[in-house]
Amino acid sequence: MNITRRTLGLSAAAVLATPAILKYPADAAEFNYKFATNQPLTHPSNIRAQEFIDRVREQTNGRIAIQLFPNNQLGADTEMLSQVRAGAIMFFPISGLIIQMIVPVAGANGVGFAFKDYNTVWAAMDGDFGKYLREQMRSAGLYVFPKIWDNGFRQITAAAKPIVTPADLKGFKIRVPVMPLTVSLFEAYGGAPTGINIKEAYSALQTGLVDGQENPLSIIYNWKFYEVQKYLSVTNHMWDGFWLISNLRAWDKLPKDMQEVVSRNIDRAADDQRVDIRKLNEGLQGQLEKLGMIFNTPEIAPFREVLQKSGFYARWQKEFGPECWGLLEKYTSKLA
Repeated sequence: MNITRRTLGLSAAAVLATPAILKYPADAAEFNYKFATNQPLTHPSNIRAQEFIDRVREQTNGRIAIQLFPNNQLGADTEMLSQVRAGAIMFFPISGLIIQMIVPVAGANGVGFAFKDYNTVWAAMDGDFGKYLREQMRSAGLYVFPKIWDNGFRQITAAAKPIVTPADLKGFKIRVPVMPLTVSLFEAYGGAPTGINIKEAYSALQTGLVDGQENPLSIIYNWKFYEVQKYLSVTNHMWDGFWLISNLRAWDKLPKDMQEVVSRNIDRAADDQRVDIRKLNEGLQGQLEKLGMIFNTPEIAPFREVLQKSGFYARWQKEFGPECWGLLEKYTSKLA
């Protein structure tokens, strides 16, 4: 695909067979870490992660060696989160909606229709709202790097008919991540959300276990959901990103000069990954249309009105608490 060549630009072999790995034998490293992800190897997150790994090894003269494990090789998201907390995995980009299972406020950025555009997203996540979320996650033994990686605005796909109005979601069997906030969002519309791990999502769509799913365009493309879904509604109903988390105890044991090298290069990787994902998502509509998907753009106001009337916003305002909700609404319009 042209979009893959231009945007991703690296084959799996090129990503893994790097000069840095050849220059510094693995047994020469003073610190050996694992970097795990839930995305295919050619996803921009993995390409930027490998660049980060190579730069850190080069700039520390081989003292830090990090191995990349993409595509859920080390387990499902919840399993890898547990491994980070136990110290088996050092670096893992993960949605706050999953961390929400152990830190309730961590998924607050996923409130339905909270962010209208990327300017609002980055102002909030790089500002006081994001700082507050990171501080809360620290209590769970996690070190969270300041710049969240992008996953994109989420869209709804369906096999039989497009989602045009909130009424179209009534009784709609939709695959969602195993996340309370996302489940409650679609329950507010009278839908039938089913929590299914991303690795089993394609099979669930193919067999008709569910009618549709919701994800950013890059995920829909990379996981080839276009093969089993015909319609795509550009709802932008939720923005989500990947917090790059680390084991707090292991991070604190890393010498300060090594922390500085890692942090500097993580920031660079995050900035580059954000640009990659936005460009990729902006260019993918044409690619997906060529692959047979039919796009539509629903009017958003009726969807937000349902969330207000159903008590969705009021519920999560109470769940997250006044401080968290106040910081969110500092950057968004008033929700509840």
